[in-house]
Amino acid sequence: MQANEVLAATNPEMGQRPAQIASWKHLAGFLLIGVGVVALGLLAQHAPTGSGAGASTGELGRHGQAIHIYLVAILMDWALLYYCWAGVHRHGGNLRTLSGGRWTSWKSVAVDVGIGLPFWVLWEGAAYGVHWLLGPSGAKSVDSLLPQSLLEILIWIGTSITAGVCEELAFRGYVQRQFHALTGSVGVAVLGQGLVFGLFHSYQGWKNVIVICVLGVLFGALAAWRRNLRANIIVHAWSDVWEGWLKFVVWR
Repeated sequence: MQANEVLAATNPEMGQRPAQIASWKHLAGFLLIGVGVVALGLLAQHAPTGSGAGASTGELGRHGQAIHIYLVAILMDWALLYYCWAGVHRHGGNLRTLSGGRWTSWKSVAVDVGIGLPFWVLWEGAAYGVHWLLGPSGAKSVDSLLPQSLLEILIWIGTSITAGVCEELAFRGYVQRQFHALTGSVGVAVLGQGLVFGLFHSYQGWKNVIVICVLGVLFGALAAWRRNLRANIIVHAWSDVWEGWLKFVVWR
């Protein structure tokens, strides 16, 4: 890959249709991984529950499985990021191609935190609003898998940070840029990666998939505006910490 192509991929202002950051075959492989994740999610939602299966009716798993599931989630997120990085690296790019650049000063950190705070409020409002419009979900709940002990909380925080880094680089850094290169439209790229992001969470049921699609689109819009993923990573990691643990501490 020529140097100007790498620059165009990391700086959309250099052309309406940026250069692809990995091969189309590699993107197809990512989408095939998504098909497998959707299939596993559907199996999880329709698997038998009750005493025979170990989990209570209406729950995806027993609380005793929580740490194991957190560790598997961490491994899967890093494996997905490695897949994205490998395709980009083979095409002449690097992690900066996915992230849009790192922090260079404490001022830049403060700016991204300042952007992230109101965005998180918008994110929470959108999640609440879409949940309200769709009504109660009949899908199996993940409530039994939320952290309770100190060890579970610490691992959950690690899981949340991993999700913030890996999922933003994978979906907003890789999928969104590839869709932009494929279609030439930022709007289509933002909507497309939001749909893919939601479907990767199919184990939570279709109503939650819709909610997560909307949140993925918001993340995509933020990434398109900022041209990097620094604020995205902060908000994503914080949102997972808040939704999975901290809000229950604050509001109990």
